[in-house]
Amino acid sequence: MSQESDAKNLIDAVRAGRLDRREFMMSALGLGLTVGTMGAVLQACSSDPKPAEPKPAGDPSTPAPAPAEKELGPIEGELHIYLWSDYIAEDTVPNFEKEFNCKVTVDTYESNEEMIAKVQTGASGYDLVCPSGYAVTVLKHLDLMEKLSKKYLPNYGNIAPIFDKTVFDPENAFTVPWQWGITGIAYRKDKLPAPPDSWALFQDPAHKGKLTMMDDMRDNIGAWLKFRGKSLNSVKPEDLAAAKADALLAKPNLKSYISAPVKAQLIAGDVFAAQLWNGDTMQAKVENANIEFAIPKEGGAIWCDSMVIPKGAKNVRAAHEFLNYVLRPEVGAAISTFTGYGSPNAKATASMPNAVAYPSAEQMKLLEYQEDLGEGTSAWDQLWTEIKSG
Repeated sequence: MSQESDAKNLIDAVRAGRLDRREFMMSALGLGLTVGTMGAVLQACSSDPKPAEPKPAGDPSTPAPAPAEKELGPIEGELHIYLWSDYIAEDTVPNFEKEFNCKVTVDTYESNEEMIAKVQTGASGYDLVCPSGYAVTVLKHLDLMEKLSKKYLPNYGNIAPIFDKTVFDPENAFTVPWQWGITGIAYRKDKLPAPPDSWALFQDPAHKGKLTMMDDMRDNIGAWLKFRGKSLNSVKPEDLAAAKADALLAKPNLKSYISAPVKAQLIAGDVFAAQLWNGDTMQAKVENANIEFAIPKEGGAIWCDSMVIPKGAKNVRAAHEFLNYVLRPEVGAAISTFTGYGSPNAKATASMPNAVAYPSAEQMKLLEYQEDLGEGTSAWDQLWTEIKSG
């Protein structure tokens, strides 16, 4: 049975009340559905018409008072964090433990699917997790995040304006931005005649066998959509058909589809140019100064991973204290120096000698966040399969 059929059956089950959203997640993950496909199912269910709720009596012109934020009490003695691997400085946790007398346990994961599978059980034991933007959307649909109590986050104002009120959390209700990046072109300036300025580089047979593109559906297809001036979130059949044609035109020139591990090949000079994240490019540049990063003139993807508190977390005050702690300029700077990625903390960036620069206003016009593809996810899945096998 195809993922599309699986999704349809799950939609029917949720709509009919045979599955609640947590049960749906367990079934979906068991079937191997992607986070994007899960988001499509939840979006479809959320779009069902619902009867209007009766309005309360009283003066309709009087706005309802804002709900009071929770009083969280004293900081707990322990904190459990679930984080991407190699995504925190070596001294971040020890320094926090010493200052706040709080024992911290950090477990790691390698995909949003893995993280969500733990959180959706409701008994993961984690107090902080770090989803990517589109995974925040899924967690929100599932009501699996606690709202932040901003009174305990006085350092939140350090966040740079371009990472404030993101598309996946427009009210800043759930997320504290952690690290950010851009998908563009990493290249060897000593191997190419000129800095690359377009995704067309990967269609140039002059560099056949010395180019790579990412082994990632959203970044790969998204690049070819941007190449034709389309949204990297498009689900229009004609846009996807053009992206497929461009991807297949580039494929004979590629050494491979590969993501972060291409850094070693760039450093050695076995690859002249690679579709890659700017943070990984910076990590490679430390080893070889000839490596540079370019944003194609057609644009690319910008992303931001965030810390959130899972629903039912036991150590909520400790979680807030940790979030406020990493929002300190010196702590945020240490984290980004270690990871090589950009810090959403403007004051941290200002204190770093080799900080990843924020996109300019002109560059931001070319960049997009990846969003949930909704019911178009299955078409993307099929297209990526055809590109990889074609």
